[in-house]
Amino acid sequence: MGENEEMPSVAEEQGQDYSEIVNVVISESDFHSLRNAINQEIGEVLGRVDGKEVERLVDEILNAEKVFFVAVGRVFLSLQCFAKRLAHLGIESHVVGSVNEKAITDKDLLIAASGSGESIMPVEIAKKARKFNARIGLITSARESTLKNLADFSVHLPCPTKNDPDYGVKSVQPMSTLFDQTLHIFGDIIAMVIQNERALSKEELWKYHANLE
Repeated sequence: MGENEEMPSVAEEQGQDYSEIVNVVISESDFHSLRNAINQEIGEVLGRVDGKEVERLVDEILNAEKVFFVAVGRVFLSLQCFAKRLAHLGIESHVVGSVNEKAITDKDLLIAASGSGESIMPVEIAKKARKFNARIGLITSARESTLKNLADFSVHLPCPTKNDPDYGVKSVQPMSTLFDQTLHIFGDIIAMVIQNERALSKEELWKYHANLE
């Protein structure tokens, strides 16, 4: 190598363009800043949940013979995780529309989740459950809604909704993402509350876990 020749950079040796490296650094910075923001948002929402509403939800779940779940979209995915975790606690849980869903009765509880409280399918299912005199619980962000009027009780996660984007904890995330995320964590917390009330060990939960895996 000549006296005036420059040593190749690592990027040049690896065939990388300098702009690619800069983008990676920026992306990592964005990831960590967004991680912090999202963690803070979820924590703030959970910190604002009314303890009395939580107690009511836990009591209703424990007093029901069976617990049914209904939601749509990403909210439905989070709610299914809640249903699965309650099943691990020995609670008979059914997702509305599943092939092994049983009949709902006046001894059962329907839990609907909807940020806006206006999702068509949960509204119609709640109306049908009301005809069978089942109890109805709602997990929502909305202060007032059609579902809230149908429900016997509600738990509020104060997040922005499609009908009220400025309500609750301000979020850097699009649409109702914060509600979907918080609902998942909220369900896990409620499950742990019930686990503690029933004095169930972690080992005992495994007997309810799927074993055809």
